[in-house]
Amino acid sequence: MRVYNFSAGPSMLPAEVLEEAQRELLDFAGTGMSVTEISHRDKAYSAVVEEAERNLRDLLNIPEDYCVIFVQGGASQQFAAVPLNLMHKGKADYLVTGNFAKKAWQEGKIYGAARVAASSEDKVYTYIPDLDKVEFDDDADYVHFTSNNTIFGTRFTKFPETKAPLACDMSSDILSREIDVSKFGVIYAGAQKNLAPAGVTIVIARKDLIENPRPECPTMLKWKTQAENGSLYNTPPCFSIYMANLVLRHLKKLGGVKEINKINEYKAGLLYDFIDNSSFYSNGVVKKDRSIMNVPFVTPSKDTDEKFVKEAKAAGLVSLKGHRLVGGMRASIYNAMPVEGVKALIEFMKKFENENK
Repeated sequence: MRVYNFSAGPSMLPAEVLEEAQRELLDFAGTGMSVTEISHRDKAYSAVVEEAERNLRDLLNIPEDYCVIFVQGGASQQFAAVPLNLMHKGKADYLVTGNFAKKAWQEGKIYGAARVAASSEDKVYTYIPDLDKVEFDDDADYVHFTSNNTIFGTRFTKFPETKAPLACDMSSDILSREIDVSKFGVIYAGAQKNLAPAGVTIVIARKDLIENPRPECPTMLKWKTQAENGSLYNTPPCFSIYMANLVLRHLKKLGGVKEINKINEYKAGLLYDFIDNSSFYSNGVVKKDRSIMNVPFVTPSKDTDEKFVKEAKAAGLVSLKGHRLVGGMRASIYNAMPVEGVKALIEFMKKFENENK
């Protein structure tokens, strides 16, 4: 029996995509081999990478002066790749609005003067700093921020406007809402939340910014090297890229990012409205900064939280336990989570509240 999987990542994938992968698992594209067996140099596989790039470009309207690469190491590896490819004057601004944003800043400090331009750590990352009040360094190599806070449940509803190029970690909300790629210098995203199984990371970078990586930058972290080789400099995460392409195809069939954003806003609205009108559940995030991908909430006690998670699992609603830094519960309702899954969660929450007041 399929359950509703509210995991923050790796997260659920569309059933139609999983079924298509199942059909092709033993014989991919008439090769007589699984996509997990075929050489990445085979034309049948290189066609997958090329189609995945085309689909991503179409869905995000990526300009021609940007490269798209598929790399390994997760978004966390890009915390080092960003300064190694971009930090030439030795300074950068960081907006620290969550655990991963803080890790990115800590990695940036290894390579230069990484300055915290603004932070929400003072209130346990439950809000996004007022960007109009942030004094950015116009001479910085880049300004780094994380668009959606997976753990604490916040997001940037508008993006910084800076003279320095923007470098953004979009791991947990890429393809969930429309963006203007041309406003960014670099976008990167681990795919295991909204796009594919764990293993592949997407990097979208303005071509002029990747021409001169720092001398000490390892070859595998040079975006230029990966771009020049069509993401096939070495053996890529073949299956993850294949699955990402199937998800991208699926998203195009649904009507693209504009249409999935409408669904995402609707799902999140249902859940937040229920929580806000409950005297039993609560969400501590400033309302205007709430994520539509990750919704943390708590009951009146830790014991009740634990009971909730246990009983929800028995009801087919899994992976609702909150991150260890926050506790409580967290419902991750990425693109693949159907409206029916959110409604099922709300019905369970109603029942649990009535039984545990």
